[in-house]
Amino acid sequence: MAKQRTHSVEFKRQVSQDYLSGETLHGLAKRHNVSRNLIRIWVDKYQAGALDEDVASADLLETYEARIAALERLVGKQALELEFLKGALRPRPRPRSETTSAIVGPAASALPRDAG
Repeated sequence: MAKQRTHSVEFKRQVSQDYLSGETLHGLAKRHNVSRNLIRIWVDKYQAGALDEDVASADLLETYEARIAALERLVGKQALELEFLKGALRPRPRPRSETTSAIVGPAASALPRDAG
């Protein structure tokens, strides 16, 4: 099966205007390598003003794609930060040369004194 091509709204508008200005359907189809039926559809949409709606939809889609890309970058950054913090929380092995303390609890000077 043939791969479908996508054409910009500007291209569709230009082909429609060329047809309405007097160029033949056969000539346009041959020159741009598109079917005559597709050109008829574009011309009908152009005359109905539907191509302008396609432009608005394309702009909205572009806005959404930019927002999605920004959110994906943010998620990636947060994933890196999360992995870094998980690594910082992992207990590290204590070197044998490190001294250990036998004192457990608060220091004697930090204990409250009896008033009585």
